Amino acid sequence: MIILIRKRHVAYVVLLCCFVAGLSAVLWHGNAAFTAAFAPGEEGASPVVVVDAGHGGEDGGAVAADGTVESGLNLAIARRVRDLLTFAGVPTTVTREGDAAIYDPGSATLREKKVSDLHNRVALVNELPGAVLLSIHQNSLPSSPSTRGAQVFWNRQEGAEELASSIQESLNGAVNAGHEKKAAQVPSSVYLMKEITAPGVLVECGFLSNAAETEQLKDPAYQTKLAAAIAAGVLNSDKR
Repeated sequence: MIILIRKRHVAYVVLLCCFVAGLSAVLWHGNAAFTAAFAPGEEGASPVVVVDAGHGGEDGGAVAADGTVESGLNLAIARRVRDLLTFAGVPTTVTREGDAAIYDPGSATLREKKVSDLHNRVALVNELPGAVLLSIHQNSLPSSPSTRGAQVFWNRQEGAEELASSIQESLNGAVNAGHEKKAAQVPSSVYLMKEITAPGVLVECGFLSNAAETEQLKDPAYQTKLAAAIAAGVLNSDKR
């Protein structure tokens, strides 16, 4: 009986994977706008979605009341987004693989490391023809601990607003029930989003100032749910 159940379970997983692969193929190859947006550039290079896990290393970003650090959550969600998009056939790369910033070796102070890290992220994106930036972050608003929900911001480059709106719609349906939000233009003070020459969106996955949402954000299953919603928004967008 145990063997039979396991066989059925394996068969179910295989069928599920085939279904997801088929659906991904339809979304990837069957959408004319999708195919056009990811057509090779003038130099024949394939465009790439750059999945950016915000902060890293000494720069932990926002910190929750229980000590949860933003950078680790960003990395966990970014890895899942990268894996899902890769599975769907979307060319992807990441700005960091582990819990470390990408500053130059000569950087000494924390400020120098932060500045160097941001410059290197900008350079990474701008050196990829046709790149699209997808930056993963967590929000925090200690003055309003009840505020919660995922929100997406776009930069001023062509196609970014459409991509942000698609991801926001997906997140509203998946995790923002009762707390629906609208995608918005990113503030000009966000250096990375201002300096890149590619379409870019910044996803604030939740509020570390909200204790209940922090617990959700720490849950691997919820991280996967967020990543799936973000990936679905990318796949359903006219700018991918």
